Amino acid sequence: MENHEAISVFDMLKIGVGPSSSHTLGPWRATEQFINQLKKNEQLVDVKKIIVRLYGSLAKTGKGHGTDVAILMGLLGEDPVTTDTSQINFKIDKIKSTKKLLLANHHEIDFVFDDEMIFLKNESLPAHPNAMTLEAILKNNSSVKETYYSIGGGFVQKEGEQQNAAKQNVALKFPINHADELLNYCKENNATIAEIVLQNELSWRSEEETKKGILKIWQTMMECMYRGCNATGILPGGLDVVRRAADMNKKLLKEISYTDLNSWLHAVKSVSKNFNDTLNWVSCFALAVNEENASFGRVVTAPTNGAAGVVPAVLMYYHLLAGGDKEEDIIKFICTASEIGSLFKKGATISAAMGGCQAEIGVSSAMAAGALTTCMGGTPKQSLQAAEIAMEHHLGMTCDPIGGLVQIPCIERNTMGAAKAIVASQLALQNDSAQMKVSLDSVIKTMWDTALDMNTKYKETADGGLATNVPIGLAEC
Repeated sequence: MENHEAISVFDMLKIGVGPSSSHTLGPWRATEQFINQLKKNEQLVDVKKIIVRLYGSLAKTGKGHGTDVAILMGLLGEDPVTTDTSQINFKIDKIKSTKKLLLANHHEIDFVFDDEMIFLKNESLPAHPNAMTLEAILKNNSSVKETYYSIGGGFVQKEGEQQNAAKQNVALKFPINHADELLNYCKENNATIAEIVLQNELSWRSEEETKKGILKIWQTMMECMYRGCNATGILPGGLDVVRRAADMNKKLLKEISYTDLNSWLHAVKSVSKNFNDTLNWVSCFALAVNEENASFGRVVTAPTNGAAGVVPAVLMYYHLLAGGDKEEDIIKFICTASEIGSLFKKGATISAAMGGCQAEIGVSSAMAAGALTTCMGGTPKQSLQAAEIAMEHHLGMTCDPIGGLVQIPCIERNTMGAAKAIVASQLALQNDSAQMKVSLDSVIKTMWDTALDMNTKYKETADGGLATNVPIGLAEC
């Protein structure tokens, strides 16, 4: 019998800090696990030195993706969901200048960044391209050493352990690994995808708690878009990329003023919308999220940080421009998007280091397309067809970030993914789903086959594509 992996909405959509779920949030969470292990074994106060070793993609693009920053924040005992993002740079600079680190905000140790944060760019570990080893040297000169793999979307696997082992003991009412299984459950129960998801979520918590958590995710997405639409300046990292969302927001709103998130939402909804304006708003929403992401802002992985702008942009389009203004609409959208994302994670990957950008922007576009189709009255079959269409036209997309930063081409790719999601939804809603030629399961398998065939240099290494053909000094031109 096939083992059905249990994945919750809150696994696929996590609140965290940019710029990368696999290179920032994952290593942060891995470091938290390591610190908690030291605490549990009552070894924290005996630590005299911490050594961090990064391998593969984490080493090659780790500095651009903030891997070192995330690990240091984890060592400090900070949580990505609650940490004050405005203080991150200050805390990191203090560690580097003082050469001291307050481990878990409790035990001070010496920490020389250049000696103890080691980027092994020419070494890889076999289990996954995103590998890291944390070693604590104790006062008696013994050591505690663990290896972790950041496998995409903020998911972490400790070497020697099954990923999310505790979750695999959960008995879901509707265990799902494949799209065909999901469709059968919907047909047998005369249910939407979202209704199936909400039933499964009862294995972890009450329906009220699930809906409350989903609305918190949406609130975080809206706040991120609002911040991004009001922040100006240059993105950090050295590429001198100028923020664009604020300027677009200002032009689209013309003379309309606002003072907070709610009045901004009202302003956006009130302005007239022709086709060009609608396209511009979708792009503006996506840019806002990923400019925040590039600035170590708080975002929601959907399913990753690098692709975090697609689902919020399409959901905001639906919310403000297509009539989805009820809480039930938001919950239906997010539940559907999450389930589609989980199908890709189970059948392929959501890690660009494993599958290129098709695994991030492609998956996020499929999630948004399927969710929008459901909310616009589509059947479960039409929703999965929309997801298939969106991914079909992202197959083979490489991950080649210039300078190892989640900026070029990552930020603009979110606008493309959002636009494709809306078009895919429109196509699916107009199609006779009985005549569809390609199933979602088929395109997921094809995506994985493509990932396996893809040259490693196009998998988040900055060793190929735009990363090597565009000189960093000219990237902003």
